[in-house]
Amino acid sequence: MQTARHGELMRVAGVARAYDRWAPVYDLIFERIFRRGRALAIAAAEAAGGRILEVGVGTGISLPHYSRSVRVVGVDISDRMLERARERVREMRLDNVEDVRVMDAESLAYADGVFDVVVAQYVVTAVPHPERALDEFARVCRAGGEIVITTRIGADRGLRRMIERLLMPVTSRLGFRTEFSWSRYESWAAGHDGVELIERRPLPPLGHFSLLRYRKAGPA
Repeated sequence: MQTARHGELMRVAGVARAYDRWAPVYDLIFERIFRRGRALAIAAAEAAGGRILEVGVGTGISLPHYSRSVRVVGVDISDRMLERARERVREMRLDNVEDVRVMDAESLAYADGVFDVVVAQYVVTAVPHPERALDEFARVCRAGGEIVITTRIGADRGLRRMIERLLMPVTSRLGFRTEFSWSRYESWAAGHDGVELIERRPLPPLGHFSLLRYRKAGPA
C-alpha cells in the first residue's frame, strides 16, 4: 500500500513538474489556440451562475474574463503557474476571485456540493487518472449545478487511435495524454446516477476539441 501511494505521489509530482516547465511560455503559446473554447466555457459557467471552481486555472488566463457578478476559485497542480495567476488577480484587482491555490484535481480539498459550477479547461487529458478527477468534479458540484469541460477527445478505434497510443509516452512527459476517448466519458457518466450530458460541441482548431456540459441532478 505504501509503495502504491508513493507511486501516486510521484505521478502527481511529474504532472506538476511538466506544467512548471510550461509556466514561462504558457500564455504565449496557448492564449490564442484555446481562446474560443475558453470564451464558451466561461459563458456556459456564467449562465449557470453563482460560485465557480476552475480546476486547472494555470496562469489565470480565464480569470479576467469572468463577470464580476460571479465568484471564482481557481486551483492548479503547478505553483509556478499560479504565481502568474496571483499576479493577475492583484494587478487587475479581480475582487470576485475568492482564492487561488495549489490543489490536485484528483483530490479536491473541498466539501461535497459547495460549488454551483465546476470548470475544467483542457485538464481531463492532463491528469494521471481522468475518471478520478471527473468523480471529484461531480462531488464538489451542488445538486442542480453544472460541470463544464473543454477537452481533446481521442479516437475509439482506427488509425488515429493507434497513433494516439503510440504518442502517449511522449505527450505524457509534456503533461497531457492523447488517447482519452469519448467512450470513457460515456462510461463515466453512465456510472453516475444523476449526472447527464446536456451539451457536446466541437471546438477549434479542427474540431479535435469539444465543449462538454454535464448537469448534476437535483433542484436548481
